[in-house]
Amino acid sequence: MNILWDFDGTLFDTYPVFTKIFRKVLQDDTPEDKILERLKVSFSHATEFFQLTEEQVNHFHSLESLVPISEIKPFPDVERILSFAENNVIMTHKPRKAVQDILAYYHFDKYFVEIVAGDDGFPRKPDSASYEYLHQRYHLDFAIGDRLLDIIPAKKIGLKTCLFQNQQQGADYYLNDYKDFFSIIQE
Repeated sequence: MNILWDFDGTLFDTYPVFTKIFRKVLQDDTPEDKILERLKVSFSHATEFFQLTEEQVNHFHSLESLVPISEIKPFPDVERILSFAENNVIMTHKPRKAVQDILAYYHFDKYFVEIVAGDDGFPRKPDSASYEYLHQRYHLDFAIGDRLLDIIPAKKIGLKTCLFQNQQQGADYYLNDYKDFFSIIQE
């Protein structure tokens, strides 16, 4: 099985860190659950909704770069799936160096044959160009993401899709926990 993965919120539980940083940048008493709700659509959506200035967006990214990698944890049981797959690839909007640093820290880099990162020049999701590129190279079977934005391009190119910790309609499968992955692929 060849799997395309999103990174933030799918392989790694980054949203708690992102939510705290976003709240710090907002400098108000917006509840974290309201920030998380907007971030789960997309970072761009959240910045527009909360009307962040370019300076605030830059401040967010500078604070994000200071977060120790040890605070960015992989989801439980995700490594079992990575080791099961024949090929794993990542498509993320995150910069390549940040992805590579996190993967290396957890020794997950050995599981991925290719990464398409935010600074690689592909259009942003939900455009399917990066998915098409990866599918042509690796004959992908499955795409896993935590947002509709992650599965729309996968559906467009004919992949089976799975939403992780998200029940929005549109995916072929839904998982709240990776320990249940093997039961859905046997269906």
